[in-house]
Amino acid sequence: MKLKAFILLILAALMIAPVALAADPEPTVLTNKEAIDLVQTHANYLWTLVAAALVFFMQAGFAMVEAGFTRAKNSINIMMKNLMDFSIGSIAFWAIGFGLMFGATSTGWFGTTGFFLSDFTPDGDPWVLAFWMFQVVFAATAATIVSGAMAERTKFTGYILYSIFVSGLIYPVFGSWAWGSLLNGSGWLEGFGFIDFAGSTVVHSVGGWAALAGAIVLGPRLGKYTKDGKIKPIMGHNIPLAALGVFILWLGWFGFNPGSTTTADTSIAMIFVNTNLAAAAGAVLAMIVSWMKFGKPEVGMSLNGALAGLVGITAGCANVSPSSAIIIGAAAGIIVVFSVMFFDKIKVDDPVGAVSVHGVCGAWGTLAAGIFNIEGTSAGIIGVQLLGIAACFLWTFPAALVMFKLIDKTIGLRVSPEEELEGLDYAEHGGIAYPDFGVSTHGGISSISGPPSSGLPSYAASTSPATQSS
Repeated sequence: MKLKAFILLILAALMIAPVALAADPEPTVLTNKEAIDLVQTHANYLWTLVAAALVFFMQAGFAMVEAGFTRAKNSINIMMKNLMDFSIGSIAFWAIGFGLMFGATSTGWFGTTGFFLSDFTPDGDPWVLAFWMFQVVFAATAATIVSGAMAERTKFTGYILYSIFVSGLIYPVFGSWAWGSLLNGSGWLEGFGFIDFAGSTVVHSVGGWAALAGAIVLGPRLGKYTKDGKIKPIMGHNIPLAALGVFILWLGWFGFNPGSTTTADTSIAMIFVNTNLAAAAGAVLAMIVSWMKFGKPEVGMSLNGALAGLVGITAGCANVSPSSAIIIGAAAGIIVVFSVMFFDKIKVDDPVGAVSVHGVCGAWGTLAAGIFNIEGTSAGIIGVQLLGIAACFLWTFPAALVMFKLIDKTIGLRVSPEEELEGLDYAEHGGIAYPDFGVSTHGGISSISGPPSSGLPSYAASTSPATQSS
């Protein structure tokens, strides 16, 4: 009986096997293509979201740079501003900014659809979610650039209001001109062939020119300039912290630039290389120039040189050669030193050099993307780049200037002199960043100590690793 049952089981298996095999059709070219496309799509999503996470981490870098280059008594205020830049900026970009930047348009000036992320539906294409996540971290970057130039004297309420307008209006409108077609829009500037792959102008110059407007409306910090026009250094309290911030930003830029492909393919390799080489060249040349100018290899200028190189290569990272990337970064490292000196000379008080690093070097990088275009350049290409640079300034600076003036006339933009001397940590937030440590007046400016004995200009001495008193 057992043998008979076993034979019957074998016969049944032989009869079922052909049917089971027939149920699985032979692979075809079409199904193979669909499978390959699906893998590529999943890879694109993963790469874009990983890159978004790297760019988000840049918020920490900006916070560290700004805190390190300013005084200890304002550290909590700086952390709060960077936190709110991203938090409030995310909501503003979700509600208004994303639609203005990437919504459908018939004019090329701004989008009119996609507000409140309405382009997403549960049964629709989820790419809009990944794309939004990548774009919102860019919007936050543009907004947080301004924080450094306005540090140590800005009302927190005024800053929150500004952050909403930059993330929800000023940045998205210009972004729609240059990048609108990345989703549903079509900007007038990109129609001319404007080159700004990852945002030297779209992100960094927008932030830089808004920072310039804010610094002008606020005026310089107390004690920064004497009545006879001399510059008094106000030193940062923690240069190692600022250096850590620069290294974090350098890392984040490997998401910022290569991630702008939003595609997981081989093109990101050259973008990685160009990004790194430009940063390295910027740091080296800024060090050399500062060494020649001040007699020492100055750390603050060297750190800003690395950032200047990163900003400079952002526009052309995908369309210039590695050799050109070194030239672009080196030039940015030189430019940033003289730009910081220039703005200090005309009494625009920018504690971290944000206007020079992001505004000026962003403009240089955008122009350089046309000059060093790997497929060749022409007067037409350079003309379009200059048009984009000018359009960015003529939109951003006046709009930001009006915005800051309105804030100043209504709720107020600057804290009182007493609050500024006391420090914004306690005056605005009721806290102390370093409760277990005292502050030093050695080599710094305070309400009682006067200027340091160092003969270095403020842009060099301001990066001395001495703590700053209140």
